Amino acid sequence: MKIAGIICEYNPFHNGHLYHIEQTRKSGATHIVAVMSGNFVQRGDIAVMDKFERAKLAVRCGADLVIEIPAVYSLSSAEFYARGAVYILNSLGCVERLSFGSECGNENDLSLAAIAGEECSASEELEQLLRGGMSYPNAMSTLVREKYGYKMSELFRSPNNLLGIEYIKALKKCSSSIKPFTVARKSAMHDSMEVSGGIASASYIRKCIGDGTDFSELVPKIVSDAYRRCCEKGMTADISNLERIILYTLRMTEPEALMLVPDVGQGLEYRICESASSSSLEELLSKVKTKRYTMARIKRILLSMLIGIKKQDMRVLPPYGRILSLNERGCEILSEAKGKSSIPFSTSLSKLAETSVDAWRFAQLEAKASDIYGLAMNNIHSSEMDYRAKIGVIGDGAFF
Repeated sequence: MKIAGIICEYNPFHNGHLYHIEQTRKSGATHIVAVMSGNFVQRGDIAVMDKFERAKLAVRCGADLVIEIPAVYSLSSAEFYARGAVYILNSLGCVERLSFGSECGNENDLSLAAIAGEECSASEELEQLLRGGMSYPNAMSTLVREKYGYKMSELFRSPNNLLGIEYIKALKKCSSSIKPFTVARKSAMHDSMEVSGGIASASYIRKCIGDGTDFSELVPKIVSDAYRRCCEKGMTADISNLERIILYTLRMTEPEALMLVPDVGQGLEYRICESASSSSLEELLSKVKTKRYTMARIKRILLSMLIGIKKQDMRVLPPYGRILSLNERGCEILSEAKGKSSIPFSTSLSKLAETSVDAWRFAQLEAKASDIYGLAMNNIHSSEMDYRAKIGVIGDGAFF
């Protein structure tokens, strides 16, 4: 048994993701565990379909076991997102490889970049560039170019390279034996608005969804069929459906309270609160955004505020692994992990909540996040989805 891990969002699952799983299998992996963002994703947005549907589709498209990245980490910077996801994979105690897509397609180059990134992230020069108004990616790229040259700095300008670097840094931080393995992204780049060889970025597909344009050729048939069913039931979601709730919550929040939310500091709390009089979410975001404060960061802050995530939550590593979907090989992964795992894994959020004080806190936040997600659906979904969800084993094309 050779188990590979994949960190993903599958929002939605598309042909590029299918290619990545196929290449991971070809590299020797007999079993694949995917650690996936839940109902809220790292770019500070709402997932198009809920986490249970996306996890089920991931298993039907090639993954064997899907474990949720807690909202605390899925709504955080690339560094903390990687740290939380890698920690969950490492905690299974049986994963040998971490497979991820990148623009460069070379794990050795990314490993060297991770060393450079660690040195630069601890330097005073980086803080000076950030204080000067640069975003973190631009500041890091600038500093790496000064210290290591142009070629190395270019690795920090591509989003999937940057995530790969953070994965490698996270593996080192938790002294993991998991080896990094990267697959060069095929055709469409991250956030690209172009289609090539039947592959497009998730950003392009989400744009098609927003425009009502057909995207069925860009995703496996099972995914397009599932999306159509969700649309018919009003079970697709959009952040615009939370506009009034976000504006209301922000108008009721003082700057001192906003300071407790991750990624808020250095006066950003006042800038956000002063924009609470905006008449739309789009207007609010445009007022707050600057070169330093990216749109994704601002949206993550607003959603974290809504859910109730605090800075102190970021000091806690994921206290459990919530299983969202699995097949027979996924059961084999869990059997292999038995006696080796360092945190509890279960399909039941209520059972996981009983394992520790930190687990209870994370479970409460997750349940609240899902309740808020239910309000983001085109047809409002009932609450307590997380505690009522029933997870079964997918086999022979049927979900039990």
